[in-house]
Amino acid sequence: MINRFAATVAAEIISNKKVGAYHHIVFEVGEIAAQARPGNFVAISVGGENSSMVLRRAFAIHRSMDRGASGGVVELVVAPHGGGSKWLTGLPVHSKVSLTGPLGTSFGIPTEPVRALLVGGGYGSAPLFGLAEVLKSRGCRVDMVLGASSAGKIYAPIEGKRAVSSLTITTDDGSAGFHGKVSDFLPRIIEENQIEIIYSCGPMGMLEAISQIADAHNLVHQCAVEESMACGIGVCMTCVLPMRGDDGVVRMERSCIKGPVVDGESVIWNTKGSIPEGTWGR
Repeated sequence: MINRFAATVAAEIISNKKVGAYHHIVFEVGEIAAQARPGNFVAISVGGENSSMVLRRAFAIHRSMDRGASGGVVELVVAPHGGGSKWLTGLPVHSKVSLTGPLGTSFGIPTEPVRALLVGGGYGSAPLFGLAEVLKSRGCRVDMVLGASSAGKIYAPIEGKRAVSSLTITTDDGSAGFHGKVSDFLPRIIEENQIEIIYSCGPMGMLEAISQIADAHNLVHQCAVEESMACGIGVCMTCVLPMRGDDGVVRMERSCIKGPVVDGESVIWNTKGSIPEGTWGR
């Protein structure tokens, strides 16, 4: 089911700043901000009125803020990779875009204080900053691991250090923090900090590795999956992902509707784009 709070607005860009390899963009979105939760995303129409890019682009919400009568804002962290994201990051302040949100599922927040570990890869770590703030407001201890291929692709490491109890940085090339992948260091962090729940966001390979570690330590793992979402509202079927339901049946679920935040244990990983044997309807 589409997020019941979702609405489409003409969102005005009130800030667009380059931060390392990415752009931090702030949109004025009115009442949408009050309904947005960590893990939700927005879908933005890109390219302008005469563009051939007819499909919207999905972007995870970095933070949201309800400012009351002065209007709410959402913040995005955008990597200018493709034509749509390059167009968006190139827009000047006061430009307006058609934005739909909040969409998708959000991270579940424990009712009691817990020891939480947040793991992010590249700009995929963006939703974890707002999540860290919510968890800390609930009395949770929050540890964070940020990883990327190189130092320039770690998003806001100084901000991350201020936001959590401890921050570990890893890079594939060793240019910042520890040399290696985030998964190389998780078992030690889990044991030393007595972690009780893991939240993650980033590349699918990283999420799979974290799920295996979480399973080995008998921990709950909530992950925001990174599948291509061409529409964001469950129509185009480009973001389907094999998932095992509570009834034990594997189904091809739309990650923009069922997710993006899902239980890592429910995902059938490493399918390489194929439909697993035994999937319902196959």
